[in-house]
Amino acid sequence: MPAQKRKPVSRKPIPKKKADSKPSFFSSSLFFKLLLTFGFIAFVYSQKNILVKYLGFTTDKILFAEARSMPIDKVLDTHIEKSFGIDISEYQDKVDWDELKEIEGGYPIEFVFIRASVGNDRADYKFKKYWKKAKEKGLICGAYHYYRPNENSIEQADNFIKQVTLVEGDFPPVLDIEKLPKEQSIERLKVGLKRWLEKVEAHYGVKPIIYSSESYYEDFLRDDFETYPFWIANYTAFYKDIDDEWSLWQFTETGKIHGIKGPVDINIYNGTSVEMKELLIK
Repeated sequence: MPAQKRKPVSRKPIPKKKADSKPSFFSSSLFFKLLLTFGFIAFVYSQKNILVKYLGFTTDKILFAEARSMPIDKVLDTHIEKSFGIDISEYQDKVDWDELKEIEGGYPIEFVFIRASVGNDRADYKFKKYWKKAKEKGLICGAYHYYRPNENSIEQADNFIKQVTLVEGDFPPVLDIEKLPKEQSIERLKVGLKRWLEKVEAHYGVKPIIYSSESYYEDFLRDDFETYPFWIANYTAFYKDIDDEWSLWQFTETGKIHGIKGPVDINIYNGTSVEMKELLIK
């Protein structure tokens, strides 16, 4: 029997999708948002000096990015009429005191602060040795205590007093407060700081200096300890004029000193060598 022919199957053509002639709303919106964001950032950066002045910030401060790249000798040259010094501790493991004369660039070192004690239970391991050497070198000396917020303040004061003997011509004792408490409120911290300061002042007969960062000073110390001299650390701003309320400015932790291996903190006294004598123990 001859095979029957099958009828061809008719298929409907599949309509082709029309190509989108316009970008989706999402992609278009995202593009313009990114464009506006980058444009705004570029504008703010280009106008940063005007904005700083308009917003009321001091105009003698160069902001973060520029300050980080500011050469140390430029800062010292700006304050060349003032007195320069360093601060050290056991972290400066080897010091050649015969070589220790100046900051790299030829700036003479007139004073040194040395860490004496830490918390309520120990001395800085190098304090006694470094204190003796600095005195022999003829440097003006200061001793500081690293305060631990969660330890008893009177015990910490006793620890400092046990380590340090101060005489005429030395800096007043220094309280170094950098950390926030974990086990007490800020108000209780302030009570402890005042107890330390009062006990140490009663022992040495002179009002101590308080060391801290500028942000810590502004946020927690300025209003409650305004009668004390301040030693302020700020490495991210360059001051052509140091705040009148600051006795000292620690402006870098990366100084290079002949006789010390590794980076060293460098400080500027906010005045001349003659004026600095007014702060010293009499």
